[in-house]
Amino acid sequence: MLDAALIKECADPSLKPAIVEQFVTAAGSADPLAVTVKSGGRLMLAPKATSTEEAMAIVRQYVGQAVVRVGLTQFPAGVGVKEATDLKPDLVDPCQNLRKGTAMFAKVLRIVAKWFGNPTSKDVFPQIFEDAIYAWKTGEFEGVSVFQAEDPGGSSPIDQAKTKDGQADGPEHSDADADPDQSPDRDLGKARIRIDLSRIGGGK
Repeated sequence: MLDAALIKECADPSLKPAIVEQFVTAAGSADPLAVTVKSGGRLMLAPKATSTEEAMAIVRQYVGQAVVRVGLTQFPAGVGVKEATDLKPDLVDPCQNLRKGTAMFAKVLRIVAKWFGNPTSKDVFPQIFEDAIYAWKTGEFEGVSVFQAEDPGGSSPIDQAKTKDGQADGPEHSDADADPDQSPDRDLGKARIRIDLSRIGGGK
């Protein structure tokens, strides 16, 4: 689990802490020095880095020849870089990696949300999030290279969810937030557990 202080200090402010945690759990790594190398869709065995220098050496060795993902968010190392020598050690710095990764993932979410027509219903959010995770892992969504694509900006379920904690929206939303059945952008696992327990209780 990510440290709450790290999320607060470093994660993109457009993503709620719960979304950041779900993102890193689904697509990232617990090891800030983790380097994943894929070529032709196949995972290549790269040595496990034990220092920033080792991690960066692996990144520089493979970037440009294979898909290289780095750090907590498994950020795509080659994005926006022309030469391997341009790669900086902040790629494996936990805070910098989380900052870059969550900002990029927020953009991917907006790209996916735009494809869905920027719906405001929170019921659609789990599907958008799932598709965004897939896009993050593959680098593509509906034929669009999401890391190189322009940020569409605009409103999205993420922006909507940001206001559901009580500031922009009125108190009428607070009850829905407290109910996991009505708030699918919360911890989905907990919602399912509650449903299962109620069924067991009903069966008795």
